[in-house]
Amino acid sequence: MLSRPKPGSAEIATTLKRAILGGELMRNERLPAERMLAERYGVSRGTVREALQRLQQERLVEIRAGSGAYVTTPDQGPAPLPIESARPLELMDARFALEPHMCRLAVLHADRADFERMERLMARMESADGDPMEFSEADAAWHQALAESTGNNLLIGILNQINSVRSLDEWTRMRRLTLNEPTIAKYNAQHRQVLNAIRAREPERAAVLMKEHLETARLSLTRAAAT
Repeated sequence: MLSRPKPGSAEIATTLKRAILGGELMRNERLPAERMLAERYGVSRGTVREALQRLQQERLVEIRAGSGAYVTTPDQGPAPLPIESARPLELMDARFALEPHMCRLAVLHADRADFERMERLMARMESADGDPMEFSEADAAWHQALAESTGNNLLIGILNQINSVRSLDEWTRMRRLTLNEPTIAKYNAQHRQVLNAIRAREPERAAVLMKEHLETARLSLTRAAAT
């Protein structure tokens, strides 16, 4: 019998977000300690910490040093954002509008620390060819690192919103249908080409390569949606 894959930080963040917006966790309530959450979900404390940081970026929790994470959302949660009900193909179309230009901006603004971060995430993706869950986590982090290298806070926020819903049920189903070793290998090769073009300060080449990568991903999703 196959063991159930461990949840990633995005999935844990989504579960906690639902509990917060659904009223199970109230304003100013302290979340369970990292150790307890790690035991609950069967993951490392580092994965839990990443999930809490995602929630803090969405202003749903406040992480207080030495004390823990506290719910900050109002008791009456905000209305669901349109992005939360968007279909995978809709979000992919949104990425088409954003990420090629992010590559151009990264050529202008990315510094040594940005390249080192993206290189570390590349290595993580390339070592996860047989682990779709690990690849998906590293993939989301790589695209977020690309956004952050632009220095444009609006673009960073928008891509963070897109990444925040990649663990919802429909995305999870699509990931199971599309992520196999050949597909992951192809995505890794495309990521590497994009990163090399940005490092070489070739904005239009980087943008074209990102479009090709997103077209490949969209085609995979289209085929999966038809099954």
